[in-house]
Amino acid sequence: MTARGKKTVRDLRRGSRSTLLRRLYFDGPLSRQELGSITGLSGGSISNVTGELLADGLIEECGSVESDGGRPRILLRVAAGRAHLVGVDVGETQVRVALFDLARTELAASDRPLDDRGHDAGHVAELILAGLAEVLERTGTDPGTVLGVGVGVPGIVEQGVVGGGGVGRGAVERGIGPDLGGGAGAVVHGQTVGWDAVPLGRMLRAGTDLPLFVDNGAKTLGQAEMWFGAGRGARHAVVALFGSGVGACVIADGARFRGATSSAGEWGHTKVHVGGRRCRCGARGCLEAYVGAEALVARWGAAPTGGGEKAGLAALLAAAGAGDPAAVALLDEAAEYLGAAIADLVNLFNPERIVIGGWAGLLLGPRLLPGIRAAATEYALRFPREQTEIVLGTLGPAAVTVGAATLPLSDFLDSGGEFPRRAEADAAVAPAGLRA
Repeated sequence: MTARGKKTVRDLRRGSRSTLLRRLYFDGPLSRQELGSITGLSGGSISNVTGELLADGLIEECGSVESDGGRPRILLRVAAGRAHLVGVDVGETQVRVALFDLARTELAASDRPLDDRGHDAGHVAELILAGLAEVLERTGTDPGTVLGVGVGVPGIVEQGVVGGGGVGRGAVERGIGPDLGGGAGAVVHGQTVGWDAVPLGRMLRAGTDLPLFVDNGAKTLGQAEMWFGAGRGARHAVVALFGSGVGACVIADGARFRGATSSAGEWGHTKVHVGGRRCRCGARGCLEAYVGAEALVARWGAAPTGGGEKAGLAALLAAAGAGDPAAVALLDEAAEYLGAAIADLVNLFNPERIVIGGWAGLLLGPRLLPGIRAAATEYALRFPREQTEIVLGTLGPAAVTVGAATLPLSDFLDSGGEFPRRAEADAAVAPAGLRA
């Protein structure tokens, strides 16, 4: 038996593969010489590991650059088509399922509206599985190339519940299973959508044997913006999701801060008015009850009938642009509430960057951002506020879906490029497109 804390040859090899894959994924294309300089690995290790990765089809040569007097240096990059990722966004009005290659190119997407059952957990699980079957069938994708299905949900996700099984492959062995997603053991506590300990992972496992990763939607948004968007390069940040509700992902020293039970970041349920408006969570005075899209549309009271929240916010913006006093006052108040709440984030977490994302945040951001920054400056402590920039997200309204797809991607990179072992699924209840 290997002594505790002592790394085996296999551990070292996997660590080297993971290091090179990550560098090529985030910073490639790179030459072998550049990889050596960046990673500190020896020339022999670089040669051996890149040789393995090339033989496995995980990386590929993609041209060359001139060297100082020697032969041209061959450039390497991750092979985008070698594997696939699925991201799922369980939103307020629909479930979106998207299939990506390793370069995050969206190959197919399925948008399935919630019917009159709303967020009934069984209904949501059916839509996810049906969307998964659709995107695989439309693209002719071999399920064996799918690294996993990442699902972003509203609410708190209890990761890897005992007896659930199906934690991301290799995760338990590496001691990081709960942080990567609870797989079939994921249980969701979504107070605003009526989910009380919903075993979503187990429900999905009944219809697919692909690896499952479930996390809070704001946290998946945060991962996407930190890896590929407006948060990139920051070590301490907060990424705020501003949609029908409000949430946040707190990044502390480069890692997502979860708290004792993965509920850290429920920013929308911090209190801005004691005894104030009733929130969807049942409490009074929550930030979400004042600036969430659902709350803004309800408070304005002049939204177009049947158009939904997006149409309501668009109409509110148009009215403010035309000088409607009620619309202008409501948006100005929303900017002040958000700025004050962001000041709390500045004072509590001392981030270097705060990113505002989510479909409503991106829709209203150009109008509200100056007011948000001004209010944050007014309410925050001066010194930490001067060190914090407040920006809009850059990945668009589908960032939650992209972030969900990063859950299996992270596991893949950590493992050094190991493909998943698929779990047993209950074919009797699987949609036709997922049956063997």
